[in-house]
Amino acid sequence: MSQDGRRSLEELFEQGLFRSRWIMAPFYIGLVIGLFVLLITFGKELAVETSKLLTFDLEENTVVVWLLTLIDMSLAANLTLMVVFAGYENFVSKFDLEDNTDRPDWMGRVDFSNMKLKLVASIIAISVIHLLKAFMSIESVDKNTLTWLIALHGVFLISGVLLAVMDWLGERGAENRALPGE
Repeated sequence: MSQDGRRSLEELFEQGLFRSRWIMAPFYIGLVIGLFVLLITFGKELAVETSKLLTFDLEENTVVVWLLTLIDMSLAANLTLMVVFAGYENFVSKFDLEDNTDRPDWMGRVDFSNMKLKLVASIIAISVIHLLKAFMSIESVDKNTLTWLIALHGVFLISGVLLAVMDWLGERGAENRALPGE
C-alpha cells in the first residue's frame, strides 16, 4: 500500500473514531429523561406531604426529614444536569449558547477533573442528607443500618479527599514537566 493510501486510511479511521463520540448523546438524553422521572417523584412527594398540612398531622421531625428528602432530590437533579452539560461539552460537542444570557457561568469551564470533584462533593452532600435523615428518626433506625451509613459516608469522604489530592498532584506534576518558556 502506498504512503498516500495509508494516510487516507488513517484519516478515515480517525474520522470514524472522532464521529463515534456521538454515541454518547443517547446516554445524555437518557439522563434528561431521568430528570423528568425525578421531577415527577419530587412533585408526588411535595403533593403527599403538603396534603398533610390540612390535617395538621405534621411533627417537626417529619417536616425536617421531608425537607431533607426534597433537598436530596434537588441535589441529585443538579448533579444529573451537571453531568449532562459537562459530559456533552467535554466528550461530544460544544453548546452554541454564547449569546444566551441564561447560560450558567460554569458551562464550558468544567473539565473532566472538575466534574469528578463536583460529582464526589455532590455524593458526599447526598450522603450527609441520608445520614441526617437517619439521625432525625434515630428511634426507628436500625443501629446496624446507621453503622453502615456512617461507614459509607466515611468512605465517600476519604475517596473525595484522595481524588482531590490526586488531581492536585497531577497538576503539580504537569507544572513541573512544563518546559521553560512555555
